Amino acid sequence: MEPTKRELREVKRIIKRKGNQRLRRQLKQTLAEHPEDANDGEFNYGRYQSSLFNGMDHDATRRRAR
Repeated sequence: MEPTKRELREVKRIIKRKGNQRLRRQLKQTLAEHPEDANDGEFNYGRYQSSLFNGMDHDATRRRAR
């Protein structure tokens, strides 16, 4: 069974929340360990990337008449 738009939105919200929690935890850890290098870090969200869900809901309600 294909997930509904509501379920997809809920999953995306959960993933975004987990990614932000992970980012905040990583920034706090970096600041505690290496305060001089805290601004210079790249962050990889890994499995908590919500960009995979972008554009998944291209159904008739989203289409505009041209």
